[in-house]
Amino acid sequence: MIREEQRIAFLQRCHLFRGLSNEQLADIAARLEERGFRSDEVVFNEGEEADHLYLIYRGGVRVVRLEKGEEVNVATLTEGDYFGEAALRPRARRSATVIAENETLLLALNRSDLRDVLKRYSSFKANLAVSVRSRRMAYRMRFKWLHKREVVYYLTRKHPVLLARGLIGPFLALVIPALLLLSAWAGQSIVAAILGGSALLLVLLWTLWIIVDWGNDYYIVTNQRVVWLERVVGIYDSRQEAPLSAIISVDVETDLVGRLLDYGDINVRTFVGRIVLRMANHPYQLAHVIEEMWQRAKEVALRAEKEAMKQAIRDRLGLPAPDETARSTTPEEEEPPEKVGWLRMLLGGSLFKARFEEGETITYRKHWIVLVRQTAQPSFFLFTLLGLLGYRLYRLATSPTLNLISRTDTGGWRFDTLTVVTLAGMIPFLLWWWYELVDWSNDIFQVTSEQILDVDRKPFGTVERRSAPLENILSTEYTRRGLLGYLFNFGSVYITVGATQLVFEDVYDPAGVQQDIDRRRIVRLARKKEAAERAERERIAEWLVTYHELRETELEPGSRVEGELSGEHDEGEME
Repeated sequence: MIREEQRIAFLQRCHLFRGLSNEQLADIAARLEERGFRSDEVVFNEGEEADHLYLIYRGGVRVVRLEKGEEVNVATLTEGDYFGEAALRPRARRSATVIAENETLLLALNRSDLRDVLKRYSSFKANLAVSVRSRRMAYRMRFKWLHKREVVYYLTRKHPVLLARGLIGPFLALVIPALLLLSAWAGQSIVAAILGGSALLLVLLWTLWIIVDWGNDYYIVTNQRVVWLERVVGIYDSRQEAPLSAIISVDVETDLVGRLLDYGDINVRTFVGRIVLRMANHPYQLAHVIEEMWQRAKEVALRAEKEAMKQAIRDRLGLPAPDETARSTTPEEEEPPEKVGWLRMLLGGSLFKARFEEGETITYRKHWIVLVRQTAQPSFFLFTLLGLLGYRLYRLATSPTLNLISRTDTGGWRFDTLTVVTLAGMIPFLLWWWYELVDWSNDIFQVTSEQILDVDRKPFGTVERRSAPLENILSTEYTRRGLLGYLFNFGSVYITVGATQLVFEDVYDPAGVQQDIDRRRIVRLARKKEAAERAERERIAEWLVTYHELRETELEPGSRVEGELSGEHDEGEME
């Protein structure tokens, strides 16, 4: 049975209940029903009536859904999460099946109590509404760059007031087509009508562009990182992120208008700098979620360390392990980066091998568009000379007086002079083209299990090699710029290492490259941390075992320490 103060403390850590007083939390805590579930036991099935909202007090659950006859894992939720928000709607049905992952204790709030709490406490109602809206959007988006056990806890766009500001320009520009169309109507001018219609179409396209551009920016909080996803259709694509482990502080900046309309800037400070989530919708709820995930990540790491210490002591003392051992905290290697469409694969990944793996090393080359740029000048001269050569050969083939090979007066053979000069002139341009090809192929980027490398090897020249350990990476960001970058799916990945920055320039599928780096970095950090913690656990366990053995040895019947203790006890009785 969970005590009331424990329930209140649990609710205080959850962002859904931010802004509620202790008395209000106590009222909600008294309404919660405890429900325990064994590992792999079903909490509820898809299609059942939704009658409770659940909070995970201990343990975890997985959310699965049937799609085209196959069971799809939607999310994995852990301690502090909630699910079952469909209970808000009358006669609603469960949209997924929830199964306990291990021994799990849930706190359930039935529908009538939930409605009563929503009526009584506006802060809880606002927090729940924002959170439910965010979760539904995340389920609908299903970002493919998420890691295997990564869960989106908050997803929002920039505030609509930013959209309203952007639409001021098109709104004012409507004056131009309005005047032109009015002039066409008054003067029966076809030219004015065409110009007015064209201007109106341009304004409508401008408006549509602004709306789509606003809708393509997202602020995302997961159980592993904070992400700013920014897209400009056909021109720019960027994802900035900061791991929860790198966060130092989170604060909100807003003004009077922002407080009235509920928007502001979130400053997420990390070891290397900060990510600013500008004009975020519901800024305080967003900041609370970031803080909660940040704190939860630290608590999970601490619990895992304690459990590992217990296990190390059990191993040293030869004690049996409990039925349920702690799960390893080392992240598993993820699946390869998300697959791109056949058109992008044709344009950006098939013509030249842009990414290949050898053992634990992933190697990237620059996109073939860069090769086209580098070889543009020699290719131009080569094609010009080839055109001249083709024209000359055509003349030689059709002219009765010209021959490719003719006999000289001395009886020897002579090749056509212009043909020979053209072929000879192609040689330096072929060598130039080959040099650019080798230079392009020698400029590679690599991600190993321990470090990242940027190798630039000039043909017949110097080799420049820059590297950085994976564990020293503080943040990563990728960008795709320009229409070519978006169409052919190439861009640059910026890797911040201390006060410097390494750049993987013009690589194919920069989002996939960023995923490769992040996965390797996470695995490397986890392995190094686990190795250091294992060594420390072994050292402390050795001390505790030595102490345990020393006590058993020194306090055996008849030992010196036992005799001294017995003598002191006898003296105390005589006194």
